Amino acid sequence: MVLDVCSTNRPRILVVDDDRKITGALRRGLTYEGYTVGVANGGAEALSMVRDLHPHLVVLDIMMPGIDGLDVCRILRRTENVPILMLTARDDVADRVLGLDSGADDYLVKPFAYEELLARIRALLRRREPQQSSELRLADLSLDTRSRTARRGDRAIELTTTEYKLLEFLLNRAGEVLPKHTILEKVWGYDFEGESNVLEVYIRYLRSKLEAGNEPRLIHTIRGAGYVLKE
Repeated sequence: MVLDVCSTNRPRILVVDDDRKITGALRRGLTYEGYTVGVANGGAEALSMVRDLHPHLVVLDIMMPGIDGLDVCRILRRTENVPILMLTARDDVADRVLGLDSGADDYLVKPFAYEELLARIRALLRRREPQQSSELRLADLSLDTRSRTARRGDRAIELTTTEYKLLEFLLNRAGEVLPKHTILEKVWGYDFEGESNVLEVYIRYLRSKLEAGNEPRLIHTIRGAGYVLKE
């Protein structure tokens, strides 16, 4: 059993496959994309982890020894409403129908393109968004992602577009030490070619706004490592 410990603001995904190379690669990739990732290497372990992790989505292999993916799917459907994306080498129409009839929400055949997997995950998670809060919170800081408004306690905070994107990213990864290059890639884009101190400048802007009422600091510098948003 493997579980990455990070912010509760991050969507939680449980990856179930008896191939440890696949689960290892997906755990690393999905964690980098900003998800909290749990890994189970069999059906029984997956059912136990669902109770502990309460995932927002399950990525589930079909062909596993013991309790296979179809049985896991049927068992989960008795008590859980979590979206299930099946990953399998079975590509016959009959196999796809069986998987969907067992309760899966989507079906992706191995080998698959990683970008397609990410797109399908995003699509399944979007279906749950109306049930989820649009507000990100840490301590007395709140950010409404629909209206794009921020508050520190009762005090409203005006943000520029870039400040909003940076704060949203930090809140989604709250409690995690984020390297400078990761923040630049996610907030400014992979083709970012600006001045090398642009992140430091915007961190300073955000701190001045978040601490304008003499509130405790929330954005902390971890020397030699990056930044972390925490109490």
